Amino acid sequence: MSVPEFARPNAALLALRPVVVTETTDADGTVGAFLHTTLRPVMKLQNDLLLAVVADFVCDHHITLRPTDQHHQLTELLTRNTKLRYTVVGLITGFFTSDEYAFYRQQRSELNRRLLEMAQRRVLVQANEVAAMAIV
Repeated sequence: MSVPEFARPNAALLALRPVVVTETTDADGTVGAFLHTTLRPVMKLQNDLLLAVVADFVCDHHITLRPTDQHHQLTELLTRNTKLRYTVVGLITGFFTSDEYAFYRQQRSELNRRLLEMAQRRVLVQANEVAAMAIV
């Protein structure tokens, strides 16, 4: 099945991304290289929005994040709530260029797994910020 060409503001999308310095031994065109060149910068760009989205889900589901159990509660939410998982994937993939999205489509299942793991790690490291946003 061929995918119709679509116009994306590729240069503008790339210009928005922060620089993330990483050492990679992965060859271009691999999932590992994509992780370093695309996913990490987009995740960093979208970090504040990611936290806000998770905080909104916490509020919408009337979850009280207890300081002693925050990590467990957030992990459960991010692994079991399909709607939140798809929202997080869309939050990140919406910032892919045309070529990146074409690669993503070919490797969707592996990249979604890695993307969601990275998002979960980011949220857990910043659990206090999520909890503070969820109270407001």
